[in-house]
Formats: sequence, structure tokens, C-alpha cells
Amino acid sequence: MKLILVESPVKTKTLNKFLGKGYKVLASGGHIRDLPKSKLGVDVENNFKPQYVIPPKAKKNIKLLKEAVKKAEKIYLGTDPDREGEAISYHLLKALQIKEYERITFNEITESAVKEAVNNPRKIDMDMFYAQQARRVLDRLVGYKLSPFLWKKVARGLSAGRVQSAALRIVVDREKEINAFKAQEYWNISADLLSQNDKITAELKQIEGKNISKTVDNKEKAENIKKDLTNSSFVVEDVKEKQNKRSPYPPFTTSTLQQDAFNKMRFSSKQTMTIAQKLYEKGLISYHRTDSIHLSSESKQAAKKLITESFGEKYYKERNFSSKGRTQEAHEAIRPSNPQNHPDNIDNLDVKEKKLYDLIWRRFISSQMSDALTKSTVFKINAGKYTLEARGVIMLFDGFTKVYKIKFENQEVPQVNKGEQLKLEKIETTQHFTKPPARFTEASLIKELEKYGIGRPSTYAPILSTINQRNYVEKIERRYLKPTDIGIIVSDLLSEHFS
Repeated sequence: MKLILVESPVKTKTLNKFLGKGYKVLASGGHIRDLPKSKLGVDVENNFKPQYVIPPKAKKNIKLLKEAVKKAEKIYLGTDPDREGEAISYHLLKALQIKEYERITFNEITESAVKEAVNNPRKIDMDMFYAQQARRVLDRLVGYKLSPFLWKKVARGLSAGRVQSAALRIVVDREKEINAFKAQEYWNISADLLSQNDKITAELKQIEGKNISKTVDNKEKAENIKKDLTNSSFVVEDVKEKQNKRSPYPPFTTSTLQQDAFNKMRFSSKQTMTIAQKLYEKGLISYHRTDSIHLSSESKQAAKKLITESFGEKYYKERNFSSKGRTQEAHEAIRPSNPQNHPDNIDNLDVKEKKLYDLIWRRFISSQMSDALTKSTVFKINAGKYTLEARGVIMLFDGFTKVYKIKFENQEVPQVNKGEQLKLEKIETTQHFTKPPARFTEASLIKELEKYGIGRPSTYAPILSTINQRNYVEKIERRYLKPTDIGIIVSDLLSEHFS
């Protein structure tokens, strides 16, 4: 009997089905060795050597796994294809005292991917294991050394962490910006003009050739301009038409999936990752912890077939995406395992799973589709020393938006000619005030963390959960993150002493 060890019990059912007789798949239930909870567990005097122990909850399972290992003729370690998965495999090797093994990885749980992995094994990637170990040790040093400092200075039960404290500071700094913000008054001025009974709404843009953005800062100035414009004649100075292309978004990474799921469906980052895990284990999507936007040639060929058969050749365009910046590129982007599995034709999903799968499917398919084409029209209108602009835009070809919907409204403008005189119907002045920067949502905070290289795809959800559970931030209006008083005290204290 050939034994395959994975980390998730859900994964075992699917793999047993794919591999059939001769194979047995068992799950570790996650990490089976970790640093002890009761003490630091890192020898700082001896090259930061970690002290690993077996958690009490894992002991019963380890006994069962050891029995299975003794009976196995061959052992495969099939944990997730990331640093955490590599570490789980390493600890299985040590805890179960496995002498001979093969390491297999697959980015999607499909029969072909699993069988290919079994046919192309490797050994544990020690660089990936050491990377995970270094992060775990650093987390422990920061958490176990800084947290007692907070207990002493503020209150017991508080915690600091390598990434949670950085995330908290970003939220606190934004709140300080908001509190320091002073609103500035400004006025917009628009004119409703008639061209052969067709109405055009134009906005004042320039006075004597200078842009006026937010410079009309009181009612008196606005009323004086309104008076001038009421006595002016309006002549079309220029008409410009331009075709624009809008390209599709790349397929999802962990970060962009969490952002889009929050913005479109109000799923928290933790909720998104829980649902994505279920979709992955059901074999419906590729691995969901990734910072890569790369796609395999097989997946692109499958997308091409579906697009050309469903919508026609004009809707297809092959696209190759490559990530920028500090990315691991260890996996593909998040995509459906089989693009032919249309969201409407899958029965074994609950409402939220179906919504998230639909989002992933549409984002992937649209990434291999043609550009959307629009036509924009800009009228420049002269009124003495004043210049006004009217703008319109219409969709010429929907392209990728046929599958991946975006907000778009046709804004049609009438046909006018250069030199044509327009009749004034009315002038409107509208008071506005500048707004402070917005508080972070979960989506925008993840984007900010990614921008500064704080955390990795697998840690965004835990970071947000931690600062919520510690009562460092609260959600207002069910979406915006506001630091609590204790969150501000903790962040300020850490910033002062541990810059």
C-alpha cells in the first residue's frame, strides 16, 4: 500500500477517489509540531534554534499515522505547495520518523494534476522550510517579547506581532490624518446649453486659460462668475472624438480576490479564504494562496475553446500576465480547475460558495477576452474669458465586459459642430467641501499591506482577524476600520519605543 499524507481531512476524500486501489490518503489535520505555547521556545543564544513540541491535540492522530507509516511500502508527502505546506511535510517526516519519502505538490485538485504529481516527485525544499521557520521564529520573538511589555505598560492580555502591529499602525496613522484634516470649501459651476433643442451640460474648467480646480472657494466668487456667464455667448471652440480601449483585469491573486469579494459581496477576508479553501478541496479552483498572476498554457487553451464557442472569435484574445515586484511565483493565479464548469451548472455549492466561484470563473475567463472599446467625445466651449467642457462616452464593443461586469453608463452627447453657437438655458453653482482621506476597509487595508510588502497571501486574513479580536480596531458602518482607544495607545507606545 502506498501512503499519501496531506494536511486537510477534506482533501483525503478527493485524492482517494482519484488514486483508487493501492493508495491510502490520510490527513495530519494541520501542523503536528510547533513551538511550545508556555514559553519562548527559541534559543536566542544558540543561533535562534527553535524547540519543537507536539501539541496535545495532535498526539492521538500521530499514533494513528505512525501505524499507517509502518505498513506502507512507499510514502508521499502531499501537503500544500507553499512554505507552510513544506513545513508541515518536514514536521511529518520528523514526528513520524520517516526514512524514505517522496514530496508531491499540485496547484489544483484534479485527477490529472494529482497523477502528474505522483509521477514527478521531489524532495522537501529546505529553502522553503527554512523561510517558514524564520518567519515562525520572528513571530515568536516579537510576540513573546513585546507582548509582556504591553502588559506591563498598558494592560494584560494585549499582544504585539511582526505584522499585526504594522497593520494597526497603518490604521492609526490614517485616523490621525482624518482628525487633523480641515475641510476646504469650493464651488462647481455648470451650464445647461441647447443645440437645436438637444441639451448639453458643460462644466467650467478654465478662466483666462488657467485651470480652476477647487479655486472658486466662496459663494461670492461663484455668483460673480455666474453673472458673467449669464451675459456671455457660448461658442463650440473644439470637438474631439477618441476611441479608447479598456483591457481586462488579470486573474485573481489572494489579495485581489479578497479585495473584490469584499467590494462586491461584503465577504470578510477570513470568510473569503474559508470559502476558497472549500472550493479548492472540492477540486473546483487552483490553489488559492498565491501572489502570482501567471496562467498555465493548458488553462489558457481551455479558456480559448470556451470563449470562441460561446461568444465567437472576436471576443477572444490570448494574454500573458507576469507579476511585478516581490512575488514568489510558486503557483498559478487563482482560476477554475476546469473552465467548462460554468457556475450555473454546479450543484454541490452553497450560496456563498457559488458566488465566490462565479467571481473567480468570470475573472479568469474575461482575462483571455478582447478589449472593450468606447468612444469619448469632448466639446470645448468658449464663453469670453471662460472655457467650459462637456463630455460623453459610449460603448462600441463590450469585449471582456460581456463576462466580467464593470460599472459603465453610456453618456451620450448630441452632434454639434465647431463654431456652432449654443443657447444658454441655465447656470448652476454647487457648493462642495474637500473630504478627509477615507478610513480603511478590509479590502483597502489589504491593498496597503501588499503595497508595503507587509504579510503574504496566507497572512492577510489572520492579520485582520487578530487586530479585530484584540479590540484594537472596530468596524463602523459595517465596513470601515476605526482604531479603538486601546489600539491607538498600543500603536503609539510601540512606535515610540520600537520605531
